[in-house]
Amino acid sequence: MRTLCSSTLIGEFFVIGFAGLVAMKQPDLSTGTVWTVCGVAMFLSVALCGMVGRPGGVALGWALQIALIASGVFVPMMFFMGAVFALLWWASVHFGRKVDEAKARFAAQAEQPDAA
Repeated sequence: MRTLCSSTLIGEFFVIGFAGLVAMKQPDLSTGTVWTVCGVAMFLSVALCGMVGRPGGVALGWALQIALIASGVFVPMMFFMGAVFALLWWASVHFGRKVDEAKARFAAQAEQPDAA
């Protein structure tokens, strides 16, 4: 799960950065505010890569997905991109857990001596 989720979060890092470039063009947003918010979100996406396997890591990832969708208020394309990444996040968590369970099963089978 960690690899899939981390890949999604790194992709979000770049999307947040590009969204910041677009948001800078908004006349009612100051450049400092845009880059403070984007910088925090970008840092959080990278920091979450290390926290995915820990308790609460997946929940924080969901919070980031919600924030990404909500950023569509300022950059309308982010409604779509946020939804795409929320779907990717769900798939990463869902299928990542299945892969982890399969790995654990195979490891348990490898540890058992052959019955034959």
